[in-house]
Amino acid sequence: MPFVSVRITRDGVTSEQKAQVIAEITETLERVLNKRPDLTHIVIEEVDTDNWGYAGITTTQYRKQLAENPS
Repeated sequence: MPFVSVRITRDGVTSEQKAQVIAEITETLERVLNKRPDLTHIVIEEVDTDNWGYAGITTTQYRKQLAENPS
């Protein structure tokens, strides 16, 4: 029974896009690993950008910096 956890930031992702991700991951596991779709579980966890950080800052701060200084 495959279990896949996907973590994304909580902004701008539609229900339709999440459904597509679930479908495509399930199809990949079936095609590549011969896993049964009815036994495959996909969980999408949405994380607030204030709770996701890298390079010493939050994603919220990083995106603000990008908006202020586009390259």
